[in-house]
Amino acid sequence: MELILEYFPNLTQDQIEQFSKLKSIYTNWNNKINVISRKDIENINLRHVLHSLSIAKFIEFKEGTTILDLGTGGGFPGIPLAILFPNCKFNLVDSIKKKILVVDQVSKELGLNNVTTHWSRAEKLDLKFDFLVTRAVAKMNKIIDWSENSFNLKSNNDIENGIIALKGGDVQNEISVLTTKKIIPISEIINDDYFTDKKIIYVPSKLSYS
Repeated sequence: MELILEYFPNLTQDQIEQFSKLKSIYTNWNNKINVISRKDIENINLRHVLHSLSIAKFIEFKEGTTILDLGTGGGFPGIPLAILFPNCKFNLVDSIKKKILVVDQVSKELGLNNVTTHWSRAEKLDLKFDFLVTRAVAKMNKIIDWSENSFNLKSNNDIENGIIALKGGDVQNEISVLTTKKIIPISEIINDDYFTDKKIIYVPSKLSYS
């Protein structure tokens, strides 16, 4: 918990309690339905929670913002962001049923009333949202195709509605065709070697290709 508080010192007591429960809840459910590697469970606050929360260092979602977490897996980045932004609405989507079952239980045990889950493939979704967040799910061009015409037209945040993707490694090839983008190295936000090659990539909904 100290690691999270180092970067987010203004958490409420409720948020501190929720973040403190995450490791035990995930360890319990992971023993029944494997959604996170054992190595990552031991480092869940760094590799999953803080990684997810790096998005909050890029944008502080305003009250009422609707966020879609595409390919949420075990609930990342959606669950940590839902704890941090209780007045925003989160739709967590995954095509694998067992992962959604785990996310449902985690949300229930944490008392998160701002999370709705969807067992669905991306292309079959019929949802409108302000932002799409995702972590290492697919190439940017696929994410863009899947989310086309799904963004709300009115932007109420400090940046335009769009895609916020957590990516690792060399992403130059997959983003080279995008003329409108912003790349933020997470190592500039969080001081840990784990984030050396990890980035936040933001693409506004009114993107353009070169």
